[in-house]
Amino acid sequence: MTKGFLPGSNAWLVLVCGSRVLGATWFVAYSAVLPLTQSAWGLSGRDAGLIQSAFHLGYLTSLFIVGFLADRYGAKRTYVLTGIAAWVSPLFFVAFADGFWSAYWLHLLTGLCGGGTYTPVLALINDNVERARRGRAMGLLIAASSAGYAICLVTTGVALRFTDWRGAMAVIAAFPALAWLMTLYAVRDTPNTIHPRPAGESMLAALPAVLRNRRGMLSVWGYTCHNWELLGLWAWLPAFLTAALMARGAGTAEAATLALSLSAVTYVANIAGSVIGGTMADRWGRTKTILLWSCVSLALSFSIGWLLALPIGLLVALACVHNFAAIADSSTHSTVLAESVPAHYLGVAYAVRSVIGFGAGVVSPVVFGWALDAAGGGKTSADAFAWGIAWTTLGLGALFGPLATLRLHRSR
Repeated sequence: MTKGFLPGSNAWLVLVCGSRVLGATWFVAYSAVLPLTQSAWGLSGRDAGLIQSAFHLGYLTSLFIVGFLADRYGAKRTYVLTGIAAWVSPLFFVAFADGFWSAYWLHLLTGLCGGGTYTPVLALINDNVERARRGRAMGLLIAASSAGYAICLVTTGVALRFTDWRGAMAVIAAFPALAWLMTLYAVRDTPNTIHPRPAGESMLAALPAVLRNRRGMLSVWGYTCHNWELLGLWAWLPAFLTAALMARGAGTAEAATLALSLSAVTYVANIAGSVIGGTMADRWGRTKTILLWSCVSLALSFSIGWLLALPIGLLVALACVHNFAAIADSSTHSTVLAESVPAHYLGVAYAVRSVIGFGAGVVSPVVFGWALDAAGGGKTSADAFAWGIAWTTLGLGALFGPLATLRLHRSR
């Protein structure tokens, strides 16, 4: 085995997270060009949200399937093989998306092919990193995702100076292919661990076992509320900042490009939030960390939309704090679930969480867009009332997350 790249070592973790950085770029590629495609295709806020939700719908389906595959065939093997589909499918979106329906189905396809690069990685970290470092390791993986989102937004902003939205997305579509190659290098010496099930227990028996696991399901419900808020935030933040810039006199293209750079700054806050949140979970406690940051994030969801007229620097600063708080408990949710269920059905537990949690992420951007339309926001409105109502839907959906976590905390 190659020295310095032992599974679970710092060097191994750097490679795994590096692969995640590149692979995660596609996750926000559509959001990065949403104001431009919305204008080009004449989409309402609801329709624009539906296209983003199509990715989440495909993604949650993929995560559910991949969870069973990881338990049955091993996390490493699943991770490597499904990565092929993750880099091929974005090319189809770039080539053929040309309106609501084509974009909807092709974005759903990219989500359906992308889940294999996430759940198996969580299992690999759980298998190979000792408990004392596991929360921080999970945080680094989530931070890697945030770094990928920031790279996507910055790269898209630069590309849009030279090409249209399709050309910019074509650039982003190359990153998942590089991620897959890095994956092959990262896990080449990592064992493909398959945890044995008790004698006579079928794989399907793991599903009701997960649903009966009280601590595990409290973690799932807390994560679901977290996802409602976080995925809605990510889907609509660039459009929100675009509207704020247009309210200050910027043109659509200029505002959209600058908003991408500003949104990328907030994803840097994501990186810090993931690392700090994971480290706090190791040192201060899992549930205490979740409670703190979920409450801070809730307060911002209920307030930031109403503050559209603030100076743009202050508005971006608030968005940074919001992204920091919204992501700071994400890795801890994954760690808590891994420590709440037996290892031989961890993949199924992540699958159940994915269906419920990312199901909320499918609905959240649509509800946000619907609320924006219903409040008179339209496609490019700078009306603080409309945006305030839309952001409030994120807070309402996430409201019960801290309550589930409090029950989980007391169950200890």
